Amino acid sequence: MERDGAERVSTVLVVDDNAENRALAEAVLAEEGYRVVLATGGEDGVAAFARERPDCVLLDVRMPGVDGFEACKRMRALDGGAEIPIVFLTAQRDLDTFDAAQRTGADDFLTKPVRPTELALRVQAAVKLRRLGSELREHYALIRRQRDDLLRMQLQKEQLIAFVVHDLKNPVNSMDLQAQLLQRIPDLPARARGPIARIREEARMQLRLILNLLDIAKSEEGRLAPVKTRVDLPALGVEVVAALELRASDFGVSLATSLETPWVYGDADLLRRVLENLVENAIRHAPEGSVVRLSAVAQAGSTLLRVADAGHGVPEAAREQVFERFVQLGAEEKSTRAGRGLGLTFCKLAVEAHGGRIWVEDADPGAAFCLLLPGDGAA
Repeated sequence: MERDGAERVSTVLVVDDNAENRALAEAVLAEEGYRVVLATGGEDGVAAFARERPDCVLLDVRMPGVDGFEACKRMRALDGGAEIPIVFLTAQRDLDTFDAAQRTGADDFLTKPVRPTELALRVQAAVKLRRLGSELREHYALIRRQRDDLLRMQLQKEQLIAFVVHDLKNPVNSMDLQAQLLQRIPDLPARARGPIARIREEARMQLRLILNLLDIAKSEEGRLAPVKTRVDLPALGVEVVAALELRASDFGVSLATSLETPWVYGDADLLRRVLENLVENAIRHAPEGSVVRLSAVAQAGSTLLRVADAGHGVPEAAREQVFERFVQLGAEEKSTRAGRGLGLTFCKLAVEAHGGRIWVEDADPGAAFCLLLPGDGAA
């Protein structure tokens, strides 16, 4: 329990126009022993700040009327307001929002969705900071500035990646479209068909990487929302095999499907890219002359999909790690088989956005990536 001195329980003011966000913050902080005061908007929050003199403020940014930035300015202008830590809590993970928060006097910056443990720890640190001596405050301020500089660099990198990814989509789409038009030429020489097919394959792979990056960013911002319908699973399997059979042929690998379930409930585009990523990953690790198998069966009202190869498998200790960004367990293999370490990250996020789960198990030999998707109406 956080207390000032021996008696007074520390007070945290939560300012957010979303009732669910207020309830979550209140539950987390009350459990930690704080006295929690709730405000439904910026103007209400400033009034509560003047009345309660809290030990810490959690302040949302985007609110109707008086937004978080204006509320922060008004709080700072009140008598003693400069000494009370203010933590911005926002879904807006971008450089402009971060810089605006710094200019208006924020002590800390958290992006939604925030983990309850992280929320409690940040508030605890802010409350304790008020009780530190001046020398310790200076050291803490230096560490905080260094942390803010690192976060700002991270946001700049994310912004740059977003710009590059968006700018790449159009030319890559154009490459694929032009290749499709060439394939439709009636008297196209046979010697040209192979290279054109290769152009299409590479364009589709690059587009899939671009879309993976965009969806990973959406997931971090809580915006990856599948549009679920009944998806024809055998037809989806045909699409996946058609997209990757040329790549499989390059490595002397065959593709086979065994889809016992006629349909699956989900977002057709996301699921197609999940399966393409998993099959492409399997191709990279499958030995020459082997078969990569895509299968699906019904299981207790859900659908279990499985992509298996006959390679070296995934060590048990690394089976969670493979879904992290930029992890490449096969990096020692020749460069033509090297992945980018983002496909499996996308798969995990997309499957979880469907309310499902994904894991790795032994295929004896090789590895099998399994995903369990809930049936119609489940989430």
